[in-house]
Amino acid sequence: MPHAAVELADGVNVNRTPVLNQYGISASQLIRYQFDNSGQPMVQKLGGWTKYLSAPTPAPVRALWGWEDTNAVTHLAYGTDSYSGRTSLAVTLNGPSNVIDITPTTSTEDLTLNGAIGGFSTTAGSPLVTILDTVKTGLTNFDSVYIQTHVSVGGLILFGQYPIQQVDATHYQITAVDILGNPLPAATTDAPGVVATFTTTVGSPAIVVTLPNHGYVAGNTYPILVPVNVGGLTLPAGNYIVQAVLSTSTFRILALNQATAAATVSINGGKARLGYSFGIGPVLPPTGFGQGGFGQGPFGGAGSPANPATGTPINATDWTLDNFGEVLLSCPINGTLNQPIYQWDPLSGSPQAAVIPTAPTVNDGFFVAMPQRQIICWGSTDNGIQDPLLVRWCDVNNFNQWNDLPTNEAGKFRLPRGSKIVGGIQGPQQGLLWTDLSIWSMQYVNLPGVWGFNEIATGCGLISRKAAAAANGVVYWMGPTQLYSLTSEGVQPLSCPVWDVAFQDLDLTNISKIRVAVNSRFNEIAWHIPTIGGGGENTTYLKYNYALGWWDVGLLSRSAWIDQSVLGPPIGADPNKKLIYQHETSNDADGMAMVSSFATGDFTLAEGDEFTFMDEFWPDARYGDYNQPQNATLQIAILTRDFPDEQQRTYGPYLATNNATTPKPNSRWFNPRARGRLFSLQVQSSDIGSFWRMGRFRYRGSPAGRYG
Repeated sequence: MPHAAVELADGVNVNRTPVLNQYGISASQLIRYQFDNSGQPMVQKLGGWTKYLSAPTPAPVRALWGWEDTNAVTHLAYGTDSYSGRTSLAVTLNGPSNVIDITPTTSTEDLTLNGAIGGFSTTAGSPLVTILDTVKTGLTNFDSVYIQTHVSVGGLILFGQYPIQQVDATHYQITAVDILGNPLPAATTDAPGVVATFTTTVGSPAIVVTLPNHGYVAGNTYPILVPVNVGGLTLPAGNYIVQAVLSTSTFRILALNQATAAATVSINGGKARLGYSFGIGPVLPPTGFGQGGFGQGPFGGAGSPANPATGTPINATDWTLDNFGEVLLSCPINGTLNQPIYQWDPLSGSPQAAVIPTAPTVNDGFFVAMPQRQIICWGSTDNGIQDPLLVRWCDVNNFNQWNDLPTNEAGKFRLPRGSKIVGGIQGPQQGLLWTDLSIWSMQYVNLPGVWGFNEIATGCGLISRKAAAAANGVVYWMGPTQLYSLTSEGVQPLSCPVWDVAFQDLDLTNISKIRVAVNSRFNEIAWHIPTIGGGGENTTYLKYNYALGWWDVGLLSRSAWIDQSVLGPPIGADPNKKLIYQHETSNDADGMAMVSSFATGDFTLAEGDEFTFMDEFWPDARYGDYNQPQNATLQIAILTRDFPDEQQRTYGPYLATNNATTPKPNSRWFNPRARGRLFSLQVQSSDIGSFWRMGRFRYRGSPAGRYG
C-alpha cells in the first residue's frame, strides 16, 4: 500500500464548506501557530495561565492597566463593573499580594439657599465665594464641588466644577473664574444667591429665564443639567440657544412644544444642585499648638476636620485607564454623577482617587498622547452637556490646565462628521479616533493649532470603545461588519476566514464588552466577543497571527486585557470567575488541564467515486517543551463519510504518545482501519502539564471499491 502525507493548510477557516476547506482547519480551541520558514503551519497548544491575584474581584473586571512609579514599584490597576450600587477601582502596591481600593466617592445635595442652613456669600472685589453647607460637613482641600444649577450671587454666575478650599466644618470657599480661568472678583457683597427661574406663556414655546447678571448674548448656548417642568412643558437636560436678551437679568429660550399654562418655577425647586467629589489626603502628623505656622492648625485656625466628608463609591459599567508618569488616570463610564477624569498618585499616600477639578466633567474616554504628554478626551464637554464629537486636551505635561490660552497648548476640536466618537488610542506616530463612520488621525503640529485632524478613511468605523489596538507598528480594529488594519499603505480590510463566527453569532446588545487583546510575545491580536446565548459576557475569541496572517477561534472568556508590560507577560480577566490571570506562565489553565483541540475539513485520499481504506496513521508531533520530558498524550480521531451532508463515522480516538514501548495501536502510530470517500481529523489533548506541536501527518491507504 502507498504512503502519503496530510499537510494542513494555513490557519482556521470557518467560512468555507467542509469539502472546500480540504486540509484546512475548520474548528479550533486554545491553539496557536508557530512560524516555520518552509511555510508549513505548525499548530501547537496555547500557553496557559495562573492567578495574578489570589482572590476574586467583587465584580467582573472591565479595564486593566500596568505601570511603574518613580520609585521603580510596579502597579496593576483594575476597574470593575457595578455591584451592590457601586464599582471598584483598585491597585496593587508592591506586588499582587497587597491590593487597595481607591474607588472615587461622590454625593449629590440640593442646597437650600436661605443663609441659615445653606447659601453662597461674596465680598466685593474678591473672587473667593464662601459656601455654607450644614448638611455635608467636613469638606477639605482634597474635595471638589460641581455646581449643576447656575447660581447668581454678587454679580457672579457660578456653574461648573471648582476645587474646594477648606474653612471650617460647615464652610468652604471656591474661587470664581472667567472663561479663561482667571480669578473673577465679585461686584458686590451679597448672600445667599439665587438660581434661575423659568416663566411660560400659554400657547407659546418661548420661555423667559430670569438669572441676575447672566452675561449671555443672543446666540449663546445655555446649558440645563437639571430638568425643569414648567407650564406643562419639560425641559430635559441639554443645550438651549439664547434667542434674545431682554435685560441683564432675563433672556429667552425656546421649548420644543407650546406651553399649556402660564407659570413660573425655579430650577430644582429653588435649591442649588451640588455634586461633591471627595479625595482623602495622606495621613499627616498632628498639628496642635506649637506645630505648623502661626495661626495654622486647630489652635487659631480651622485645620483639617476630625471626620472628613465622605460619599458613596461611584457606579460605572466600564473604565478607561492610563498613566501620566507615575500618576494613574481613570475615567468611569456611565457614572452616577458625571464622568470626569480622576487621578491617583501612588507616592501621595492617598487611599482614594480624586477628581481633576479643572478637567472636563463629562467624557466617553481618554488616552495619553505622545510626543508631548497630554490627556486627550473624546465625547467631552465645554459646559457639562456631553458633545459626542468633541475632543479636548490638556496642556503639555500639565493635566490641571484645560483652558486654551495663547500661553499654553490646551485646546479642543469638534469632528465635523459622524454621530459620535466611539473610541481612540495613541497609535504609532499619531493619535487615532474612530467615529461610527470613519477613522481620524491626530498629528501634533505645535502652536497655534497644537493638533491637526484628518479623516483617513470612511466606512470603517469602530464597533465599540475597546475594539482597537496597535501591534508591531500596525493598527487593527473591529468594525460593525468587518475587521481592518491601518498600515503605511492606508486602511485595508483584513481577510477574515472566521467572519461567520465574528459577526453572525455576535450579541449586539453587549458589543460594548468587546475587548481587543494583544499578545506581542507571539505576534497575536485577539478580539474577545459576546455571542448570542452567552449570558451577556464575552465567550469567544478571534485570534490573528499578524506575522503569519493566520487565524484561529475558540472559547475563552476575557473581559479585560493588557499586553506584556512592566508586570511581565499579558494579564487578562475572567468575568465569570471574577479572577485576574497572568497568561503564558504555564501549560495549564490555572492548575487545571487545558483542553486544546482542532479539527480539519474533509479531504479526499482518492479522486472520483473511489473509496479509500486507511490502515495506518503516523502522527508527527513534539510531545513536550524543548529539552523537557516528552510526555504529552494526544487523542486523534479519524472521521469519514461518503457525502458532505452525511453523519460522520468516527474511528478512535487513538492515544498518540512519544512512548515507543506502549503496545500498538496506542503508540507513535495506529491502525484506524477507516473506510470512506471523505476523511477528516480531530486532535485533542486534555492532560495536565503537557505541551505539544503538530507537524506533518502520514498515512497508508489503498483503493477500496467504488460507490454504486
